[in-house]
Formats: sequence, structure tokens, C-alpha cells
Amino acid sequence: MSWLLVVAVLAGFALGPSAGTDHIVGANHGWNPNINYSLWSGNQTFYVGDLISFRYQKGTHNVFEVNETGYDNCTMAGVAGNWTSGKDFIPLPEARRYYFICGNGFCLQGMKVAITVHPLPHNATSKGSNSRGSTGAQEEEAAAAALGTRSAAWLATLAVAAAAVVAFR
Repeated sequence: MSWLLVVAVLAGFALGPSAGTDHIVGANHGWNPNINYSLWSGNQTFYVGDLISFRYQKGTHNVFEVNETGYDNCTMAGVAGNWTSGKDFIPLPEARRYYFICGNGFCLQGMKVAITVHPLPHNATSKGSNSRGSTGAQEEEAAAAALGTRSAAWLATLAVAAAAVVAFR
């Protein structure tokens, strides 16, 4: 009966704590100078609950979230966060424009990216659906419902796994 535990654990990994997409900045090029991050971000669609990940050489580069002025001028204007691990996973919890730069002087060499995060579509299982014509309140309700459903599924999976562990002791 240990297969029940295996199934529960695998289902949990498949669901994850949130079903958002992890967008790796620069894809296989990572976070490095002289890369066109505007081109990369233009080929991505970001939704509330997704992650943006930066992969780079720790100690040489970093990531700062700044405001639009900081982004345009490669300054620390409006710093809202900074990351230095070399493998940074940054949640995107709200629909808005985000601006990220390298604060170690490499912003002027192109290490900056701006993204727009969209509200979750009404049909959260189909990211290609269009939510035009809805009100902001409807979009917030849809986002909350999708997040609640994912959280409930994750908790149910954990409960099954815990029950399986207790039952087979």
C-alpha cells in the first residue's frame, strides 16, 4: 500500500503550492550583459501567481526591483526589493508593471527587464483565454478563486500523504 503514498506525493509535486509559471529571464542565456531582455519579455505572458527567475553568477550580478525612473535611468530610484543568490525566484503577486535591473553597474549594458503581469483569466486553466469586458472586481474574484482552488488541492494532497504515512506505520 505504499503506492498510495507515492501517488499522493507525485500528485503534490505535479500541483505544487501554486500552479503559476516560472519564467526564467533570458532562458538559456540567463541574466547577463548584452542580451535583449525586451525581446525575451515580449515573448512571455505573465499572470498573477507566476514567478520570474533570475539565474546569474553570484557576486558578479544581482537583481533590484525599481520603479520606471530607476529602470529608464539605471538608478536605484524606487527600490522595492533586491536579490543576490544567483538563483532568485521572485513571486508576481499582483497585476501591474514590474521593473528589474542589475545594480552592479551592468544595467547600462542591457541588464534590465520590464514586464507586465496580467490578472488571471476567468478560465484559469486556459492561460490563452481572454478576460476583456470584465470589471476589475470580477478579475480579482477570479484570481482569488483560482488561488483558493490551487491551495485547497495542495492541502488535500498533503492530507492524503500524511494519512498514508500514519496508516502505514
